[in-house]
Amino acid sequence: MKLFNLDKKQLNQAIFIVLLIITGLLALILITGTIAGLIRSRNAEPLLRFGNASGAEFTERLQSGDVRVFSGLGRLRIPLANSGTLVLSIAFPYLSNDTAFTEELAAKTGEFRSLAIEYFASLPVEKITSFDEEEAKTEILKRYNASLRLGRIEALYFTDMIIID
Repeated sequence: MKLFNLDKKQLNQAIFIVLLIITGLLALILITGTIAGLIRSRNAEPLLRFGNASGAEFTERLQSGDVRVFSGLGRLRIPLANSGTLVLSIAFPYLSNDTAFTEELAAKTGEFRSLAIEYFASLPVEKITSFDEEEAKTEILKRYNASLRLGRIEALYFTDMIIID
């Protein structure tokens, strides 16, 4: 029993039309996603979240010893506006079994260094003398998390902090 009586030319045309429709739909999806990505704010929460990445889970894992400290930024030497130099080391905890986030942290080491240097180098002279460490940590943490896509940094520590005139 034949359902369709198509010759070879008509069959090729039907396949071409189906493939053209599929290609058009894929292009429409890509264009829509690109426009939505450009319109969204960099600080916007993710639309989809896989797994439970809440702060409560991080605290629970922190207590269970499943956390390491990322100190791969090394010692930063930052020229200040008052012609002094700030020597600073930054560290933060992360979940050791999250390999994707660990790889993202390693890949963004240079960007993290640049963000910290940019923040401290832009401080006015009067702000340097009355330096608020918690304010600096909050601002740098906000900048770091804005650049991350696969996770968040929950806490930030300054392990070395020396201002040299």
